[in-house]
Amino acid sequence: MLAAFVVVPHGQSSIGWFSTAALIAIVVLLQIGRWYAHRLTPARPGSRSRTSATVAATAPRHSELPRSKVIGAVGILVLLLFSKNVYSASLGSYYTFYLIERFHLPVQTAQFYLFTFLAGIVAGTLAGGAVGDRIGRIPIMWVSILGALPFALLLPHANLFWTGILAVLIAFIMASAFSAILVYAQELLPGRVGLAAGMFYGFSFGLGGLGAAALGKLADLTSITAVYQVTPFLLLLGLLTAFLPRRPGAPSIRST
Repeated sequence: MLAAFVVVPHGQSSIGWFSTAALIAIVVLLQIGRWYAHRLTPARPGSRSRTSATVAATAPRHSELPRSKVIGAVGILVLLLFSKNVYSASLGSYYTFYLIERFHLPVQTAQFYLFTFLAGIVAGTLAGGAVGDRIGRIPIMWVSILGALPFALLLPHANLFWTGILAVLIAFIMASAFSAILVYAQELLPGRVGLAAGMFYGFSFGLGGLGAAALGKLADLTSITAVYQVTPFLLLLGLLTAFLPRRPGAPSIRST
């Protein structure tokens, strides 16, 4: 929305004004980091209660599964996020160009469509976390795979109206699995929350970015439409979910 209302009409020089917001965000996150570090401090002897963060910090650091199964399951999760991140990055990076090239939309209007796609990602991530707590992680992963694939296959053949609808549905359904995958990984690696988060926020997103760059080269050699015809098949990697163990780690520990 900022690109549509500020950058497009006023030029790229207007981006500098948002540096202040970024600096404020840094200060806020530093304060949150200090608060979280304090919450992780072990309770004093004789204390009657501990926070859930303290309980998590003192939870068992070994998974119930054999090491080989843990490594295999983590590898599958990385592939799942790789496929989803490459597809999401391709849509996020080239969606506006696709709309401009195929439907001859002005840049500002194309940015509105991009905003709805990104809003779908946010809504899907939140919804996936809430639903995953109720029905389990693996069912959410399956819904994300089987639900997004048909829409992704239809997208290159849809008109403008249905392209906007399908893009939001794809974003919502695909993003719903991210929370489930991340929590599942943390359950695979109990006591190593930082390792799991770093691996899936950093490594897999980096792989997704590299994949999106490769798709950009493909778009240069063929067309953006061809990219959207190829990328849905990446989601078939989600079928590897069938090989994930049903009990990823130690049972959850509730705060007392």
